[in-house]
Amino acid sequence: MSELATSDRVDPVTRTRPPSDVSRPPSDDSDRRPRWFVLARTLMVLALLYIFLLSIGFIETGFKTAGKPLAEALISSTTNPFIGLFIGILATSLIQSSSTTTSLVVGLVAADALTLRNAVPFIMGANIGTSVTNTLAALGSVTRKEEFKRAFAAATVHDFFNFMTVVVLFPLEMKFHFLEQSAVWIAAHLLGVEGTTFTSPVKAILKPVTGAYKHLLMDTWGLGKVPAVSTMITTGLVGLFVSLVFLSRTLRSVMAGASETAVRKVAGINMYVALLIGALLTVSVQSSSITTSLFVPLVGAGLLTLERVYPLMLGANVGTTVTALLAAMVGNAAAVAIALTHLCFNVAGILLFLPLPFMRWPIVFARRFAGWATERRAMAIVYVLFAFFGVPSLLIWLTR
Repeated sequence: MSELATSDRVDPVTRTRPPSDVSRPPSDDSDRRPRWFVLARTLMVLALLYIFLLSIGFIETGFKTAGKPLAEALISSTTNPFIGLFIGILATSLIQSSSTTTSLVVGLVAADALTLRNAVPFIMGANIGTSVTNTLAALGSVTRKEEFKRAFAAATVHDFFNFMTVVVLFPLEMKFHFLEQSAVWIAAHLLGVEGTTFTSPVKAILKPVTGAYKHLLMDTWGLGKVPAVSTMITTGLVGLFVSLVFLSRTLRSVMAGASETAVRKVAGINMYVALLIGALLTVSVQSSSITTSLFVPLVGAGLLTLERVYPLMLGANVGTTVTALLAAMVGNAAAVAIALTHLCFNVAGILLFLPLPFMRWPIVFARRFAGWATERRAMAIVYVLFAFFGVPSLLIWLTR
């Protein structure tokens, strides 16, 4: 009783009660949520995620319908390595798939329409061009300042890694051809390996819908190529932005409390394990664009940090090389070598810009660029248009 009396006594100086020795944890509203509420929110996240992926599918289908013949013509039209680099950027930006571009290059090398040495710049350019999809995904948060700042940094950290890797390795490769020679050496040990195929479960779910939509526009409604492509891309962009708005809000709700703690623990894994996860996830869905675009809203919602998503993005770059490698296994030695060049290029970039903290320049540049773009949000759109389409097109035209 004396202890209770003491604890209830008012301090004569401060005129307040002394703090209790028993600390009570703050209540968590998420713990009191009924199970049906959590289940409904989880189902909503899955539905929005499907719309998000389907929107990317519409964009890719539209660009492939419009750009694949052009990409094939561009790739087979030059032997100039500098032009080849920018054609790789433009072709991949048009097709929205580095796997498709590299597979085209592998096919041309296998058919002796393109030499191994001349094919290397196209592969480097494809690595840059594939970044455009996740950068478009970040634009879905453009109306929410802080969320956009985080999302745009997550998207452009992939861009800056690819830009910087090309800036460092392109002149070295043109001088010493070390990537080509490494790939030829590895290919010599892989000759005779049987080719195989892998069907992405995500693409298996999306392809019937995107294919049916394309059939509806072009065959049922009789739209020409240009209006059909424009409709597909517009539908995809609208779906992308709308799904990102609601996905970001719903993710915050679902990930509240204990769930958010679990996500943060997973996000705190070793960076090399994260690198492996990014690669395996990309191999499973057969698209680095899908993988990297999935990470962008998670960073935008504050569930992942830029530092944690960085190795996941780099892992996705490695994972996307598997498609061309599988395709090359049924070709000749040169086809296997060019597919391995893509792998060696990404591994070399990772060795440059991941292990040593002071060399992680893409994180620094992405964060600063996102801060600048947040204050001038129209420039983010200008960046996408010029970096992936305008500048490559202009340089190709000028140098030719």
